[in-house]
Amino acid sequence: MRYLLKLTYDGTAYHGWQIQTNAVSVQGELQSVLTEILDKPIETVGCGRTDTGVHASMYFAQFDAEDELGDRFMLRANFMLPADIRLLTIQQVPETFNARFDARSRSYEYILNFVPNPFTHKYSLLLYNQPNFQLMNEAASLLLNHSTFTSFSKSGSDQKTDRCKITIAEWRPYQDGIWKFHISADRFLRGMVRAIVGTLLDVGYGKTSIENFNEIIESKDRTKAGASVAAHALFLCDIQYPTHKLTL
Repeated sequence: MRYLLKLTYDGTAYHGWQIQTNAVSVQGELQSVLTEILDKPIETVGCGRTDTGVHASMYFAQFDAEDELGDRFMLRANFMLPADIRLLTIQQVPETFNARFDARSRSYEYILNFVPNPFTHKYSLLLYNQPNFQLMNEAASLLLNHSTFTSFSKSGSDQKTDRCKITIAEWRPYQDGIWKFHISADRFLRGMVRAIVGTLLDVGYGKTSIENFNEIIESKDRTKAGASVAAHALFLCDIQYPTHKLTL
């Protein structure tokens, strides 16, 4: 039987979702707990990668088990997991379901903060001068006109294609002193969102024109884009699946 977990995690202490040699990962912690509970090796498939230090307010991962899970499975798993990883729901899905390849869209939020606050500094990027968000949104809208984003892909990436379909890219005021960048696409490249945000900030601070932002995208050259912003303010916040894919 195949099960789909919905979970959330604070990525501060982890080298991303994916298991790595000699590094602590969210996937590694989850698989260790599942293996202990079910008393046999369990492998998970996640809905995608997150980089070191990036958080997920919504994440999905699948695993296979021979037997039905007991009523106390979620309670026991959350008790055994580190406090910065929490399972939210679990459901049985068809054995043909794939948490990674069946995802229709993924969304990220990047949080900027302009008011020093000891309770938000871990999860937002503090800036002291507010950029021009109107210009940044004009530049961000250009992303929807393109499909290749090599200019924002981490160098040395092993991804087979740099093509993505972005459907939303905009800055929104959240509350006093806080703005969020929301971006949705069918897929993302490694480091893509943080590189886009860094380049948009260059537009907002007058270092890069909107015309030049478009030229950066078309150049397919990472060295032309701005510096990547810090990981601690980035959240994977939504993953959408076609309803029929989840139905037994």
